[in-house]
Amino acid sequence: MRRTAAVRASVLTVGALFVLAPVGVTPRGCGDLSGGRLCIEGPVGGAGRFTTWYVQHADRPGTAVRLGYQRKDDRIVAFPGWFGTQHTRHGRAELGGTLDTAPGECVRGLLEHGDTTYVTEWHCS
Repeated sequence: MRRTAAVRASVLTVGALFVLAPVGVTPRGCGDLSGGRLCIEGPVGGAGRFTTWYVQHADRPGTAVRLGYQRKDDRIVAFPGWFGTQHTRHGRAELGGTLDTAPGECVRGLLEHGDTTYVTEWHCS
């Protein structure tokens, strides 16, 4: 009887972990694209290193992408800033640099491929 209760409790605990970890949730600073996921990470509201990266879906061929960022505050949306262009390697491209962002400012990641620019959601301090 005790063993049955212990097994039942273990199954419920494992089941709860699956419920608490939803599938398909896009992480903060990221955006899901039809060909992969674009993300930006950095200390919004201060100075530090920002990184923009793109991870392709496994079934996509490698491609050259231009990676960067865009900033905004309560007054303006700035022109894009670019970290550079990189060819995806093993489905991933990543570039970054140092930015000095102010409290209350927002940043989003940019990816340019061909004539199209893709963006993440705004990541704000």
